[in-house]
Amino acid sequence: MSPQDSLKAQVAQAALSLIGPGAWLGVGTGSTVNFFIDALAASGLKVAGTVSSSEASSARLKQLGIPVFASHEVAELDVYVDGADEIESHGYMIKGGGAALTREKIVAAQSKQFICIADESKWVQTLGAFPLPVEVIPMAAARLIQCFESLGSGVKASLRMKEGKPWVTDNAQHLLDVRGLQIQDPLAFESLVSQWPGVVTVGVFAHQKANVCLLGTAHGVKTFYF
Repeated sequence: MSPQDSLKAQVAQAALSLIGPGAWLGVGTGSTVNFFIDALAASGLKVAGTVSSSEASSARLKQLGIPVFASHEVAELDVYVDGADEIESHGYMIKGGGAALTREKIVAAQSKQFICIADESKWVQTLGAFPLPVEVIPMAAARLIQCFESLGSGVKASLRMKEGKPWVTDNAQHLLDVRGLQIQDPLAFESLVSQWPGVVTVGVFAHQKANVCLLGTAHGVKTFYF
């Protein structure tokens, strides 16, 4: 196991201590969450059920015998556990590098508490070094690229590609990746971009920020409350 994977495994294990038996659990997407799913299965902790933010996580949960429900089947979730591509000192995040940002934001909004699990490489002073994912309706992609690039001379947006074709999300939409941003006011930025016609979801999680961050470091897991 690489040093970074070791940190991911540590925070995944630490998250279990914040989840009570019988909880309704939201489960996110990504490599750190995969460690959490494996730890949950190995722990024997019995949850009432889970709602997952991606097809990949749903498949992993089901394979390990953990019950998965559709979002509309559960009125409210007790806790949502997910990673981040970046997180800063107020609990604001960039998410969506794995293309599941829309479902992640839906599940986060459905949950009483959001626990972010991440390794220390994800902790930043200002959001934006990681390319910002934005899920968009395909017909609006070209115009939205222009909208982002009008924000500043160093801002560049591009359509995410896979095998020479636009990446298609679980929701049958496309993704933009926006580089060169320095997001000083995440709440205002999320509100602004979310209003642009054709934007499905912007990968700034400020209105659905983390309540807790379990950060894996070389000196152990650090816990931050927001």
